[in-house]
Amino acid sequence: MSKSIFIDTSRCTACRACQVACKQWKGFEAVPTKQTGTHQNPPDFTPQNNKLVRFSEHKIDGRIHWLFFPDQCRHCLQPGCKMASDPYVDEAIVIDEATGIVVCTEKCKDLTEEQCQEIIDSCPYNVPRRNPETGMLSKCNMCIDRVHAGLEPMCVKTCCTGTMSFGERDDMIRLAEERLEKVKKEHPKAELLDVEDLSVIFLVTQPRAMYHDYACRQPRPLDRGEFLASLVRPFRHIIG
Repeated sequence: MSKSIFIDTSRCTACRACQVACKQWKGFEAVPTKQTGTHQNPPDFTPQNNKLVRFSEHKIDGRIHWLFFPDQCRHCLQPGCKMASDPYVDEAIVIDEATGIVVCTEKCKDLTEEQCQEIIDSCPYNVPRRNPETGMLSKCNMCIDRVHAGLEPMCVKTCCTGTMSFGERDDMIRLAEERLEKVKKEHPKAELLDVEDLSVIFLVTQPRAMYHDYACRQPRPLDRGEFLASLVRPFRHIIG
């Protein structure tokens, strides 16, 4: 049974404890940034930032509202990044059999910069980043070391508002659906994002386009990785 994270953005206060805890657990370096007119910092993912709380400001019903989105790799059930990398370097990106977690391995260093860019472009959520100093592709690995030790991912462990939950995928889908039913009473436009394809499930209270460009699967012409994934998807329910 694959593992999943459920992220209920209706409970997020943008404290960014998850963002800091991720960096601390992975030993990532500080990233110098500048004020860009938003409290979101850094402005986007970097090789040293696998978790990022995105900020969006909107006027809703005459009031200013902050929409917070604790962004990360979605750990796709049929990951385009793996599909794109396999023809170049086998096992550069793998799916952990025990948990379903998608992991970038040390073999990513054998990929060229152009190949890495193709892999990055294959992600419909624009998540992986290449470290130019090491050649490694970097993204959330759901703290696979902690998960195999029976612990929660660091972002989930640190969240003090109940925004993030971790467990078996079926249990997280059930929790997400139950929570959505309650949230819809106050936010009728609330929805779950791309549940059928992902191991990281987001609940949002407003239309997905109000969060950021890659809050949900970004529609665009399929690249090779996504094309291969689309061929496999119809057989997923048959083979289990």
